[in-house]
Amino acid sequence: MKENALHIKFKNQYNPNAEFDLIRIEKLFEIAEQDHAPDELHVVEFYVIIFVESGEAYHTIDFTDYACKAGTILTIRKDQLQKFFRSNLTGNILLFTADFLVSYLEQLEALKSLQIFNEQLGLPKIQLSASEMKEISQLIKRMQNEYFDINDKYTLEIIRSELHILITKLYRIKSKQKQTIFDKKYLSQFIEFQKLVEHNVRQTTRVQDYAKMMCVSNKTLNNITKNIIHKTAKEFIDEICTQQIKRLLINTQLPVKEIAFTSGFEETTNFYKYFKRQTQSTPEQFRMSFLIK
Repeated sequence: MKENALHIKFKNQYNPNAEFDLIRIEKLFEIAEQDHAPDELHVVEFYVIIFVESGEAYHTIDFTDYACKAGTILTIRKDQLQKFFRSNLTGNILLFTADFLVSYLEQLEALKSLQIFNEQLGLPKIQLSASEMKEISQLIKRMQNEYFDINDKYTLEIIRSELHILITKLYRIKSKQKQTIFDKKYLSQFIEFQKLVEHNVRQTTRVQDYAKMMCVSNKTLNNITKNIIHKTAKEFIDEICTQQIKRLLINTQLPVKEIAFTSGFEETTNFYKYFKRQTQSTPEQFRMSFLIK
């Protein structure tokens, strides 16, 4: 399988033993020994927070171009497709593995972190006010100082704590902007369902199969998704299935027939009908429209 977009594993050249890194946006294209071009499609296998200090540009996350300017925060979770644009942006990029942060947190705090990075539960973009931008900037500057200037045996523990504070502050900002649903019933069950669908959707798109995996009824599973994202379980499964098909279309050069088979469709004609119903375009039209951007 030949891929259009590389899967980028976490690699810290500054400190190979760390599962955290911090890079200036304006230095991104100058980094030597990169195994990919930042302005080409790539899939990250870690978490990313982008904080824009100045300039205007776009940043692609999956299939959407997000406008960025001073005060923009973008949150990207592992396995998402992204692309930088060469621009006049300045700011910071924080990169870290799931183990660096989540294993450190209690279950409730981990759910908050997951929600910040979960595109199913809210947009990956936060636009800060002037006061919020100042507060977040000061926090990241402390992390920069700790990481580059102090850098002793306590540094990574301190940065982990600062990163937890940063995510909690971003969660507070999202809450004020009515972008969080942490207080809703069924959130943990929805996240469990989401993980099951993302890992198994190529084998099955049947609601009853996922209900059985979770030991709940079809009705309860529909209650979970309607409560959290205002969609039926089947609508959500189809959304994840379509997203994975799109990633194959953009992320590989596989023939459409092979993508149909990989996505769990025995008949190519059924695959075409399904994709057209979900996107109002054929697989070839979608692939071409995205690649010519």
